[in-house]
Amino acid sequence: MVRRIRLKEAIVVEGRYDKNTLAQLVDTLILTTEGFQIFRREDQVRLLRRVARERGLIVLTDSDGAGFVIRNHLKGMLPPEQVKHAYIPDLYGKEKRKARPGKEGKLGVEGMTPEVLTAALRRAGATFLEESDAAPSPAGEITTADLYRLGLTGGPQSRARRAALYRALDLPEHLSSGGLLQVLNTFYTLEEVEDAVEGQCVTP
Repeated sequence: MVRRIRLKEAIVVEGRYDKNTLAQLVDTLILTTEGFQIFRREDQVRLLRRVARERGLIVLTDSDGAGFVIRNHLKGMLPPEQVKHAYIPDLYGKEKRKARPGKEGKLGVEGMTPEVLTAALRRAGATFLEESDAAPSPAGEITTADLYRLGLTGGPQSRARRAALYRALDLPEHLSSGGLLQVLNTFYTLEEVEDAVEGQCVTP
């Protein structure tokens, strides 16, 4: 297995395919805008602001018009001193999963090679932890087994218990269980999560 690049900053991309591609390259929190959903998702914007404040945030959208609309929206919503912008080049083609190219014929983040993405992150000023003394804050050790033990996954009431936890911690309600794990490990210790579950996630 190729060793992933550890970054201090979190990254926000447009969609899950972008996230999947990037997750094979970097070891950091990766969030999505869910395309234009970010225009209607104040809860997701609050999470992005929180991540930017705690550890810094890199915006990495596609190079087409839609990608720049989303990027410009984020520019207006996030403190500029806490955000870095990574840009991929205009490369034309079609992602393997698609039947035809996009409207502008450009490859998105999901179609970029690891070399292109690494170069884009370097140009943006990303902090590569192997090359720096910086460290993300804080780093937890919460596992999928912990989520199961706390009743947040794998049980008949898991969805309701996660929803209660999202409300208690002011997290977006549409976080997947995998996304929840990443976010919890960014902001909380296991003990803090256990306390929140005990205090908020009662069985309906």
